[in-house]
Amino acid sequence: MSPAAGKKAARKKATDSTPRPRKTPKVEVFLDASEIARALDRIKTAIRREFPDPSRLVLLGVRTRGVPLADRLGEALGRLYGCEIPRGMLDITLYRDDLSTLDYQPMVRDSEIPFDITGAHIVLVDDVLFTGRTVRAALDEIIDFGRPSLVRLAVLVDRGGREYPIQADYVGKAIELSESQFVRVQLAEVDGKDEVLLLDRK
Repeated sequence: MSPAAGKKAARKKATDSTPRPRKTPKVEVFLDASEIARALDRIKTAIRREFPDPSRLVLLGVRTRGVPLADRLGEALGRLYGCEIPRGMLDITLYRDDLSTLDYQPMVRDSEIPFDITGAHIVLVDDVLFTGRTVRAALDEIIDFGRPSLVRLAVLVDRGGREYPIQADYVGKAIELSESQFVRVQLAEVDGKDEVLLLDRK
């Protein structure tokens, strides 16, 4: 190989080995604050319709953003029923089916269910339903706390892509997304504002 050809090959190798900058995902607003409020209102109405008697009704929010959603629903339902609706929160980290394969130490926070759930009518609340794995983990954890009479699932967004046979009973908004797309929920209690974004890595 000539010296000129060698330099050209070296430059090409250096260029090929230089890490390319990650492409910034395209961002689109899927739900604004008023649309989130209307979605939660629809969920509240559907829960009220299924459970005219709230005596055994409890809400369990999945950390992180399922918790403020459960709080909002609980307050709205409390005004409808004229009584307080018990609320708790679940951290499903230790129930994840990929826990042993993670290459980092996940943050584990407390689950707080300050009441007996045996015989309860539970509405499990989360922000996004995707593969169904988070819900499966939450169901496993619920059973460790007691034996409810039934469990329903409420989600703000159902984005499709299920890997487990799990479906939501109450859905604020449904959309089918590709593998390159994902949903980011922002809530005022956690993020300072209410917004659901669609991001595309393509």
